Amino acid sequence: MALDGCGVVCKCLLYIFNLIFGILGIAMLGLGLWLRFSENTRPIFEMNAFDSTTFVIGVIVLIVLGVVMLFVVSVGEHAVCYEKKCALHAFAVLLFILAAAEITVGVLAYSSREEVGKKVAEFYNSIYTLFVARKDVGIGVTLVFIHQMLHCCGVTGIALLEIVKETCPAPQGVLETLLMPTCPGVITDFFNNNAPMVMATFIGIGMSLMIALVCTIVLLKQIKTGASRYSY
Repeated sequence: MALDGCGVVCKCLLYIFNLIFGILGIAMLGLGLWLRFSENTRPIFEMNAFDSTTFVIGVIVLIVLGVVMLFVVSVGEHAVCYEKKCALHAFAVLLFILAAAEITVGVLAYSSREEVGKKVAEFYNSIYTLFVARKDVGIGVTLVFIHQMLHCCGVTGIALLEIVKETCPAPQGVLETLLMPTCPGVITDFFNNNAPMVMATFIGIGMSLMIALVCTIVLLKQIKTGASRYSY
C-alpha cells in the first residue's frame, strides 16, 4: 500500500529500531544462555552450596529480556513488512508497555540507587568468585571488560594480593602500581554518584520506544486511510 513521505520515514525508522533491538536481544539472550548452560557456570544452578542468588537472578533476567526483545522485534518486523493492522496494534501495545516499564525502572533505580549498587556489586562478586574457582576464559574476558570499563581491580585492589590482577587494567601513576580502586566500591560509588545519568539512560530508552510507538501509530493510520480509499 502506497505511503506518503511521513509514512515512509516512519517505516524506515521502525526498520532501524527493530534491527538495533534485535541485535541487543540476541546479545542478551546469547550471553544469558551461555552463562546458564556453560560447563563452568551450570553447576551454580544445581548446587545449593554456592551463595549465588544475585548471579542466578541476573542470568535469568538476561534470558527473559532477550526473549522479550526478540518477540517484540518479530511482531514489529511482521507488522512493518506486511503492514498488517492487527500486528501493528499488537506492536504498539508492546511498545507502550516496554516504554512505561523502562521509565518506571529508571525512576526506581534512581530512588533505590544504593540498593541497586549493592546488588550489581554482588553480581560482580559472583563473577569474580566463579573465575577464581574455575579460571574460565569466557568469564575472564568478562572481568577484563568490567575492569577496563570501570578502571578497577578485583575485590582488594592490592597488586601483591589480588589474585585476578592479570585481568586488571594498566596502572595510571606510581600509586596505582601498588593499590587500585576495588570494583565493588567503584560500582557502588558509580550508582550513588551517577544515579541521575542512569535514570536519564532508562528514560532515554523509554522515549526512543515512544518514538517507535508514534511511528507505529502514524503507519497504522495511513494504512487505515489507504484501505478506506480503496474501499470506495
